[in-house]
Amino acid sequence: MSKTYYDPADLRKFGNITEWGEELGNKFFDYYGKVFEEGALTAREKSLIALAVAHTEQCPYCIDAYTKDTLQRGVTKEEMMEAIHVGAAIKSGATLVHGVQMMNKVNKLDG
Repeated sequence: MSKTYYDPADLRKFGNITEWGEELGNKFFDYYGKVFEEGALTAREKSLIALAVAHTEQCPYCIDAYTKDTLQRGVTKEEMMEAIHVGAAIKSGATLVHGVQMMNKVNKLDG
């Protein structure tokens, strides 16, 4: 088995971040827990959003965690892939819309 930079075992160590900054680490985990509580969105919907964001952020730990979580919440493979495409579309659109800044700068420099 080849070793990669991202060790899947490290995901289980995530809670250890409080060891070197207990106050802020605990505040993060309190916040994180609150975000994923049922609210206007269901836990299933939040998990699917998290899966799409995990891909746009390219976090292998999050991808692993939320792939498992969405499956446990009954999300289908088709729904998962569609969510990832939504994330990809937003990410690419956000990149392209910044092209307007480049166009504005070119027009200013040419003017």
